[in-house]
Amino acid sequence: MSGTPHRFERLHHVQVSMPPEQEETARAFYSGVLGMTEVEKPPALARRGGAWFRANGVELHLGVEQDFRPAKKAHPAFVVDDLQRLADHLTAHGTAPRWDGDFPGHSRFYADDPFGNRLEFLQPLPDDDNPQAS
Repeated sequence: MSGTPHRFERLHHVQVSMPPEQEETARAFYSGVLGMTEVEKPPALARRGGAWFRANGVELHLGVEQDFRPAKKAHPAFVVDDLQRLADHLTAHGTAPRWDGDFPGHSRFYADDPFGNRLEFLQPLPDDDNPQAS
């Protein structure tokens, strides 16, 4: 232990930015395409705009930035159970996956949300292909 009086329990959420007044676009992608459930924001935070989404213990918040610029390097990374099926689904909905084989023990690709934010999706390789799984 590092000597700190606390320990991290888990990651609560990740926030990415979006342009003003684009909540419907966010809903169409994060709920409609990715299948995440929208989470109602507390009233004090709802006035700021944006949207929150959740799926199977993963939570993503989109916050409005007036001078929005998409995150091209920083990104959330989501572990999924069927990466190829997700890639096919995104392609069918007009979002092109960019495959990357540089993460040991995983298959992965990057894709952009409708605002140009980078998203990473990955799936551990089966144990016989994954030396890190043993």
